[in-house]
Amino acid sequence: MIKILLVEDQTVVRVGVRLLLEKEGDIEVIAEAGSGKDALQLLAEGHKPDIIITDINLPHTTGFELLTQVRQTFPEIKVIILSTVDEDKYIVEAFKTGATAYMLKSVKPVELIFAIRHIHLHTERFLCNQLALKLLERFLRTPEVSSKGITIMDVSKRELEILTLIAEGYTNQEIADQLFTSKRTVEIHRQNMIEKAGVRNTAALVRYAMLNNMVA
Repeated sequence: MIKILLVEDQTVVRVGVRLLLEKEGDIEVIAEAGSGKDALQLLAEGHKPDIIITDINLPHTTGFELLTQVRQTFPEIKVIILSTVDEDKYIVEAFKTGATAYMLKSVKPVELIFAIRHIHLHTERFLCNQLALKLLERFLRTPEVSSKGITIMDVSKRELEILTLIAEGYTNQEIADQLFTSKRTVEIHRQNMIEKAGVRNTAALVRYAMLNNMVA
């Protein structure tokens, strides 16, 4: 069971996220807080979540201050920033401060669930598709970007189909539905391609594919 501490000052948003997570059999919201201060108090009282999902803009103690305290006192707890803020400086600051994932509140429910399960199992950082593609587009518009020296990886027909859909912004579940396969199979193909390309995450995989004209 993946234990979650949900930190959000807007009651409607907090309840909505909780109801979403409660539908999953392997995820449990063990506590909720309306501020960073309340979240720290819950941790001090002995609540032990695997993951904290928090906004940046919180009363009393901001999400960044909460993140700093968690990293110092409870380094084993992973933190997902779930925010409406999509400015680069906040995303960079969040990861530098110790966030494991950064996601927008407009994210599709299936992607949020995937992120929770993914970071619970792995130590790598996670950036939601919308932000990853936004950063990728900016990178591709940079004049000095060059594909010189990159070796094109060998992919199967199915992997290329999945890679194309990933580049178009589809989630693992949506890709699975389109290709009449399981989400787990898509996840395995995605990870295999990341390893073949020698990159660290999905955004880098898409960038690699575009630079090598593997996808449009």
